[in-house]
Amino acid sequence: MADVPDDLKYTAEHEWVRDAGPARVRVGITDYAQQALGDVVYVSLPEVGASVVQGAAVGEVESTKSVSDIYAPLSGTVAARNDKLDEQPDLINSDPYGEGWILELDLSDEAQKDELLDPATYGSLSG
Repeated sequence: MADVPDDLKYTAEHEWVRDAGPARVRVGITDYAQQALGDVVYVSLPEVGASVVQGAAVGEVESTKSVSDIYAPLSGTVAARNDKLDEQPDLINSDPYGEGWILELDLSDEAQKDELLDPATYGSLSG
């Protein structure tokens, strides 16, 4: 069974969102998603300063099984990217909610956070 931390919000596309400061969030893919992908071998990340729109693809995760898009859970501007993933893409497998984070966003509309899934709802999707 996949790990679903209680302190995060989620998307139906298996991204997680954690508050990282005023109007900023940290984003990654869930334990369920990394298990489904298998061994992650490459991650394509957006550039810092790029504008992203909720629901649009912002990068890719390539595994030994497939290539999957990473979707922006919220609209905003990329404030940081996890450059460790360039050398260690497998951090997504070993620590999806910690060192395997993908990017940080400065939000353009904080109200969009209300549209995200709570842990119980997401858990029932990824059960």
